[in-house]
Amino acid sequence: MLLTGRDLLTTFMKRHAAARKAIAAWVAEVEQATWRTSHEVKARFPSADPIGANRMVFDLKGNNYRLVVVIQYVAGVVSVRFVGTHAEYDRINAREV
Repeated sequence: MLLTGRDLLTTFMKRHAAARKAIAAWVAEVEQATWRTSHEVKARFPSADPIGANRMVFDLKGNNYRLVVVIQYVAGVVSVRFVGTHAEYDRINAREV
């Protein structure tokens, strides 16, 4: 999959060094993936949750961090819309970021 929104990930990792390994591992998985449905994403990431409109929420590093993406399955594109701590995630509307 093609990954867009890396700048959000880079900025976040600068503020939260403890998240670096988890985000790097997630990025490596996404770049190798060829997902066609949310079911395929869930098969690889059981804790990921679809939240409508091709959006998925990923729990990273034991649910300490949350990542919201939009997946365009036909185009093969994953767009990062939000990355933050669990507390920061609780303050956003994941369906609209």
